[in-house]
Amino acid sequence: MTNQLLEFKEIIKSKQISEQRKPDKQTRILLLYLFTSTRGGLTRLRIIIHLLEKSYNTHQLAQKLDLDYKAVQHHMRVLEKNNMVSKIGEKYGAIFHLSNFLEMNINALDEAIDKLDKKMNHKKVYM
Repeated sequence: MTNQLLEFKEIIKSKQISEQRKPDKQTRILLLYLFTSTRGGLTRLRIIIHLLEKSYNTHQLAQKLDLDYKAVQHHMRVLEKNNMVSKIGEKYGAIFHLSNFLEMNINALDEAIDKLDKKMNHKKVYM
């Protein structure tokens, strides 16, 4: 497993709520889709990991992740649309934090990280 994904798993394990609640099938499917089945999955996972620590606006996240502002803005729209993050405020100064839905299902990210690791380390062979 790559060092970054291993570190993400440790961070998520440290943030898990004491009561282990198994996510429903639809939640699992949504998390796997957002973080493993699309091209921006790793970037969205990196955003979630940073939001576990504290709330950020889009500009702060872009600086923290060393990404283009517009790219982070796109990922934040995707995460907000899928109820992974919540926004306080409007426009440029809007602050993002994890949604209650994701906080309750944070342990389901373990499976998404494992699948993302397999996907990143899998080499395609064409014959």
